[in-house]
Amino acid sequence: MYLISKIEDTVRIPPNRFEDPLEDVAVEILNESYVGTIDKKLGLMVTVKEIEELGIGKVIMGDGAAYHDVVFNALFFKPELHEIVEGEVIEITEFGAFIRIGPMDGLVHVSQVTDDYINYDGKRGALMGKESKKTLEEGNNVRARIVALSLKGKSSKETKIGLTMRQPGLGRFEWIEQEKEKKPKKEKPATKGKK
Repeated sequence: MYLISKIEDTVRIPPNRFEDPLEDVAVEILNESYVGTIDKKLGLMVTVKEIEELGIGKVIMGDGAAYHDVVFNALFFKPELHEIVEGEVIEITEFGAFIRIGPMDGLVHVSQVTDDYINYDGKRGALMGKESKKTLEEGNNVRARIVALSLKGKSSKETKIGLTMRQPGLGRFEWIEQEKEKKPKKEKPATKGKK
């Protein structure tokens, strides 16, 4: 889930950037400082959207930079336990598939791909169902549910997101469409007109 949050901080503008537009420099420096960091309550910071307030700069003795109090809006990505997510398979390994969901990656363990027994085809870089013949390869688009979540650490590389595709309506998009086509369509009962 994406959310926007208001943040208050102080931004250091170095002297060599004094000639540049102040707000643009502040956004650039804030993005360099924060983007990719994790806040346990807010999630992963994706970008600084806009600055609401930019205070007057203060110079500290021994440092030629200007320090500005700032209030800005930032966009965060915070995965939630049991959330349904869509993403792209970015890597296949013997133990599962890594899925890119927004700015983060999750893992679907082989035991969570389908109800079928899964074989790993190293030459092809694919996971294959023994009986169903379903395949999962890099570049496939999938729908999964978050079943394990750890947002510990300071960056997205330290997070762990466990996914499952072993439920109705989940899996590779083509599998979902095939399941929809298999279901018999219910006929609507005839309605009687009022007299």
